Amino acid sequence: MSGAPYFADIAQGPNGGHAEWLTTSDGVRVRVAHWTTDNAIGTILLFPGRTEYIEKYGRDAVSLTDRGFNVLTIDWRGQGIADRLLDNRMLGHVDRFTDYQRDVQAMVDYARRIKLPEPFFLIGHSMGGCIGLRALHNALPVCAAAFSAPMWGINLGAAIRPVAWAISSMARPLGINGTLAFGQSEDTYVAVNPFAGNNLTTDEDMYNYMRDQLRAQPDLALGGPTFGWLFQALNEMYKLRAMPAPDTPAIVLLGSDEKIVDSKCVRHVASKWPGQALVEYDGGLHEILMERPEIRTDAFDRIAEHFRAHAS
Repeated sequence: MSGAPYFADIAQGPNGGHAEWLTTSDGVRVRVAHWTTDNAIGTILLFPGRTEYIEKYGRDAVSLTDRGFNVLTIDWRGQGIADRLLDNRMLGHVDRFTDYQRDVQAMVDYARRIKLPEPFFLIGHSMGGCIGLRALHNALPVCAAAFSAPMWGINLGAAIRPVAWAISSMARPLGINGTLAFGQSEDTYVAVNPFAGNNLTTDEDMYNYMRDQLRAQPDLALGGPTFGWLFQALNEMYKLRAMPAPDTPAIVLLGSDEKIVDSKCVRHVASKWPGQALVEYDGGLHEILMERPEIRTDAFDRIAEHFRAHAS
């Protein structure tokens, strides 16, 4: 464990943010960072989505510390400034989706080593929602969870889905496991797409926040996924959808205009939790925690209320 860079100027997070390098059980170097507040109710383990990085959650950390929670987040293997897994650093890749659980374990071990206050809670966004759901099934030590547009299915379209399964399943024997998946680009989405018509958020200020971060620190950027990542993701989501809901109380936040994850799959998994776990935001896109202020505020208020109710 040693100090790692933390780009406070672009994160715009709470004062005192601190980052560390961690080495996972299989020797991969990942980066974690935490923000703290006085008299915290507990600590939120914030699992980012694909292509994301610690600094993207700086403003969200302000919203969460203001509501009384410490926040710990991570650069997953293969993204941010954690170890990239291919020579071409712009390709999103993982050897096995379960490898992300090694990053989770390193994160939990770090939280306990530096004595971040418990109880722990989970927020999982997009791919982080897929990793997070698996972690809950693996007994992640949290007492409540919140998912934002969780990747429990990818919005591929009925015609493309069987093709994606077929080609990606043959990627390793065909020697294209580390090759960019069809229809993908090495460019980061926000770097090449204008705000108008984007699939992420209806809030232009938050969109520019993400764009400005990557202009300032281009090493944080990541492009499209490989065939190998795609197969691993499809296989993991299929398995998770077939499982019962974990015992951990959860809420699931989803935009009505979601275009990146498969809303039908999100609703299916959310329906397995008792009560009304699913909250849908009219007109919201993928980045619920970076949406326009009225959505963002309601989302953080709901998360904080849910976590306080289960803080035991």
